[in-house]
Amino acid sequence: MADTPWLAIIGLGEDGTAGLSVAAKTALAEADLVTGATRHLALLPDLKSEVMPWPVPFDAGIPRLLEHRGRLVAMLVSGDPFWFGAGTSITRHLVPTEWVAYPALSTFSLAAARLGWPLQDTACLGLHAAPLSRLRQHIAPDRRALVLLRDGEAVAKLACYLDDLGFGASHLHILEALGGPRQRIRGATAATLAFDDIAHPVAIGIAFAGGGTVLPRTSGLPDAWFEHDGQITKRPVRALTLSALAPKPGETLWDIGAGSGSIGIEWLLSHPSTNAMAFEADPVRADRIRNNAAALGVDRLQVVEGRAPGALADQAIPDAVFIGGGLSDAMLDALWKALPAGARLVANAVTLESEALLAGWHAAKGGTLMRIELSDAAPLGTRRGWRASFPVVQWSVVS
Repeated sequence: MADTPWLAIIGLGEDGTAGLSVAAKTALAEADLVTGATRHLALLPDLKSEVMPWPVPFDAGIPRLLEHRGRLVAMLVSGDPFWFGAGTSITRHLVPTEWVAYPALSTFSLAAARLGWPLQDTACLGLHAAPLSRLRQHIAPDRRALVLLRDGEAVAKLACYLDDLGFGASHLHILEALGGPRQRIRGATAATLAFDDIAHPVAIGIAFAGGGTVLPRTSGLPDAWFEHDGQITKRPVRALTLSALAPKPGETLWDIGAGSGSIGIEWLLSHPSTNAMAFEADPVRADRIRNNAAALGVDRLQVVEGRAPGALADQAIPDAVFIGGGLSDAMLDALWKALPAGARLVANAVTLESEALLAGWHAAKGGTLMRIELSDAAPLGTRRGWRASFPVVQWSVVS
């Protein structure tokens, strides 16, 4: 373990040296080696130390950096290293005493200052190498977002994405090279964007507008939000199931027999720090789950193709488990032995056989056994009557 930091992570803006603090300038002057993207190195043309351009892809540079452990190294990154920046990608390989950081103003702060937007009320996303659909849950009229993108082509794709969703009236503020001599700010709607000379680095300020469908932020999304082949936990039962699973920040879910993936997806929508694994034996359904997750902006859903309980081996231990398909005595027995104390288990049953199975486990292990009976109004001749759905028996228990 190093006694003093050997690595200085220096946040750099488009104004180069002029934007650095005294401490950052001192660290830069004392460094034996300076590394960073070619663009960052070009902002500091008078460097006296050894220079090592950071390679592409980014991860390829980490082993090279670690080879210089013990030398005084300055690493140049954009703005604030720990807000959609490179900071955590590096420091996860180090102990705290090995590094020190000198953040500069983030692009989000610069953009908010230029636009006069309250940063605390504005969604901020880094989508350099992430799908645009991560923006989906933030899209609503009269709301705002600041998005970091790779280049002009990505800006054009963002405009098309919003237009296709019915939000073509959204106003886009195109913010190029903020804080430096190349700074340029232009505007257009998503439907009319036609700039073909957008320069990197680029951020987009989005004032959402339009008549597209807004993704609800509550459990029990309408079934139409999911592609499915009929194997889906229907909306009212799904709402009750998510309530029983009770997702909390940072927790992990196993969704067994995931079908359309609706339970795992809504678990992930509950908080950005949640994790979920969807277990599905049918490869067609597994692909459908991936598509549903991507469309709703939770591409972090991990899909495991395989049949439980075998597919559960060597997976991250969950905080909660939902069994939507493949319910059996062997599965429940394997889960009960594997789950840590305090884990929540929820299982839904439709057939008489699976109902009897859950009744037996409820008698042995306790928890809550609930019968859910739902009916919808439907035509009955010239009038209306109640059309009953198959009842669902739900067992929820803490291991």
